[in-house]
Amino acid sequence: MKMERRRSFPAVALPLLAVWALVMVVPCFAGDPYAYFDWDVSFITAAPLGVKQQVIGINGQFPGPVVNVTTNWNVVVNVLNDLDEPLLITWNGIQQRKNSWQDGVLGTNCPIPSGWNWTYQFQVKDQIGSFFYFPSTGFQRAAGGYGGVIVNNRDVIAVPFDKPHGDITLFVGDWYNKDYKALRKALDDGKDLGMPDGVLMNGKGPYRYNKTLVPDGIDYETIHVHPGKTYRFRVHNVGISTSLNFRIQNHNMLLVETEGSYTVQQNYTNLDIHVGQSYSFLVTMDQNASSDYYIVASARFVNESRWSRVTGVAILHYSNSKGKASGPLPDPPNDFYDKSFSMNQARSIRWNLSAGAARPNPQGSFRYGSINVSQVYVLKNKPPAVIDGKRRATLNGISYSPPETPPRLADEYKLKGVYTLDFPSRPLKGAPKIGRSLIDGTYRGFMEIIFQNNDTKMQTYHMDGYAFFVVGMDYGEWTEESRGTYNKGDGVARCSTQVFPGAWTAILVSLDNVGIWNVRAQNLDSWYLGQEVYVRVVNPENTNKTELPIPDNALYCGRLQKYQKYAISFAGFTFLVH
Repeated sequence: MKMERRRSFPAVALPLLAVWALVMVVPCFAGDPYAYFDWDVSFITAAPLGVKQQVIGINGQFPGPVVNVTTNWNVVVNVLNDLDEPLLITWNGIQQRKNSWQDGVLGTNCPIPSGWNWTYQFQVKDQIGSFFYFPSTGFQRAAGGYGGVIVNNRDVIAVPFDKPHGDITLFVGDWYNKDYKALRKALDDGKDLGMPDGVLMNGKGPYRYNKTLVPDGIDYETIHVHPGKTYRFRVHNVGISTSLNFRIQNHNMLLVETEGSYTVQQNYTNLDIHVGQSYSFLVTMDQNASSDYYIVASARFVNESRWSRVTGVAILHYSNSKGKASGPLPDPPNDFYDKSFSMNQARSIRWNLSAGAARPNPQGSFRYGSINVSQVYVLKNKPPAVIDGKRRATLNGISYSPPETPPRLADEYKLKGVYTLDFPSRPLKGAPKIGRSLIDGTYRGFMEIIFQNNDTKMQTYHMDGYAFFVVGMDYGEWTEESRGTYNKGDGVARCSTQVFPGAWTAILVSLDNVGIWNVRAQNLDSWYLGQEVYVRVVNPENTNKTELPIPDNALYCGRLQKYQKYAISFAGFTFLVH
């Protein structure tokens, strides 16, 4: 039996404090500060819409804690999985530079078994902005487990607005009273999830603005503010599949940042926030506080009379407020049959070319519009189809089925037959199929991806490891001539983009981050049913400068299960054994 003392490791039935004491001394990336977090992920009982159910909490909190760090800090998160099934945490929008080992998806990581702990160690290298984390496997995000990530500017780099009086994080998202395992089973059985039961704000149900729609006794969120002050609101749509229109009664929202990019500053009275997207607004408390004000997130592109219950309502409470909010909610956009308002609103979000962000040079110094494209992929989504007797979702006619061995781990051990590197650049002809095909990305290449949504539902697509430039969107079928409409100057850089039904969205991305990176539908039902792919980016040169080595505490599964190590405590020492 081989025994070794190690600095961090998975553990079975090992006291968490003993593990944490070892993690605290681990060097991660020298020279930059560290932020340490100790999380117990478990089921807790809550009734956000008045029905008791199990939700996923972190240290007993739902939503989980906010990770508040600064550019280039090192983040160390020790996660104890107290659920009854495997767990992975992914960091939506954190690029994991040179370090896809920490990405927390099945293409790179074996899941943390129930009762085990595992330590994430990564650097928020060259990033600023508003992001969130969530559990990435088994439809678990439908039960919570999410929280915010704030990456602040370093002091040496100016922020393009005055420091706000306060910083407020808001999680909005559709919600079901059914347990997430029941929702998962419904999808496995070929069913739709149906209309959600409501919308949560920071894990709480709606304020009782309507006695018919909202039952008595619902706990709602209240945001406390002072008159005349300006606050930064970071709003994340962490829901399952519903686009939401966000608005604050009688207040303008000055958009300043989205998913790590400072934007051209524009006022909005409302903004559509699609699943998986994050926005930052500055809101000045400039009203007379004759009463409290509604904060609203309501379902978009649905029959509003039938979906009226799918509305989240929180309260904005001035310190000098003269009474409770009452009366009707502020109106949403009236374009159920004409989605041009929403698309034009999306097009209006532009990159602030003169602002610095993670580095001193202005964002606009990266002139993406002058770079030659080296690879083009058209990723087409169609309505779910039955494949091998199961209802599945596809991209280019392929429904991804994760192999038992993560592809990145398979590469490290030179395993063959785990996946294929032949994902088609255009939709396949013929019947859809289940596959494990990856995109072969060219290191330091410049890739154009067109998401073509031929489904009847709004979709959002996300890419791990990168910020991409949203350069165009329109209704109809994308063609080569569509490039003539691209924004090649100030298209915003972000990590999640909406694709309207019957429309396309084009993005450009510089493949400068080695690893295997997930491209997925953020809509949880589509993702669960197979609408994802991975982009494999490998440096052909044999060097250790473009990717960090496999971590000492890597988990092993599938064909590499034999390499898994187990922790044993004896006489005050902790050992790893095979």
